[in-house]
Amino acid sequence: MNKVKIISDSTCDLDLDLAKELDVRIVPLYVTFNEESYLDGETIKTQDVYEKVAEKGYLPKTAAVTQETFYSVFKEYLDLGYDIVFTGISKQMSRTYESAVLAARELDDSRVFVVDSMNLSTGIGLLVLKACKFRDEGKSAKEISELLNDLNKRVKSQFAIETMEYLYKGGRCSGMAKFFGTLLKIKPVIFVRNGKMCVGKKPIGKMKIALDAMLDMIREDKEKNNIDLDHIFITDSIAPESYEYLDKKLKEEFEGVDIIHTTAGCVIASHCGPGTIGILYITKDLTSKEEI
Repeated sequence: MNKVKIISDSTCDLDLDLAKELDVRIVPLYVTFNEESYLDGETIKTQDVYEKVAEKGYLPKTAAVTQETFYSVFKEYLDLGYDIVFTGISKQMSRTYESAVLAARELDDSRVFVVDSMNLSTGIGLLVLKACKFRDEGKSAKEISELLNDLNKRVKSQFAIETMEYLYKGGRCSGMAKFFGTLLKIKPVIFVRNGKMCVGKKPIGKMKIALDAMLDMIREDKEKNNIDLDHIFITDSIAPESYEYLDKKLKEEFEGVDIIHTTAGCVIASHCGPGTIGILYITKDLTSKEEI
């Protein structure tokens, strides 16, 4: 059986040192301000994005990894004798998945397995960590891809948005919605379910209310004994106070669980804005129907 290489894209939001430790290859998406193009996480960082938005007054465009880039990366590892498992941003959110599928077909799709994460940010990262665990247990690339194609339906990702400014600038809410949202101090909680983003809750008031809403969700799954306790992620986009609050609460309630803190990369930051923070985990069973 061939060795297995796990590959993801930069929207998985795994710390690059952790990715290196896990022997995971990260392929960056693109972040572009007019003629200035950058590689997410490599030639531009999240803080840089916010500074440029403040300076230029508009949001950057983000672009998928190209088929040619995937071809080059996949071929590199195939030539070294690896079979490959790739999982990246949801196919409903980016053409990155399609680019990976086309590159795999052009090379050898009996050795390159492309899995739709049906997610973003460390919702993908959770699957990457699972893939590494399965790899280290000696499973084949095909077996890992089959396991991920079950787990991807059980990832729960939710993010509280502190400011609606980026949603407005990105065309994801109207000027009227932004006005009333700001006036009422709405802190929307965005769910990622079935590969898509949607507004799950609309807490009104301080950010703490939105954080507590996310904590209530994970507590509910805990009470049902419905959480895979290998890892829980807190992923934020420069939200230190919110992170400290969630980290304290989760460590009190999930003693001994690996609670990992990561910073949202540039692609995610470009859509959600500063102060955004999320809790992400895998359930043991398919998530129950939620009121959305």
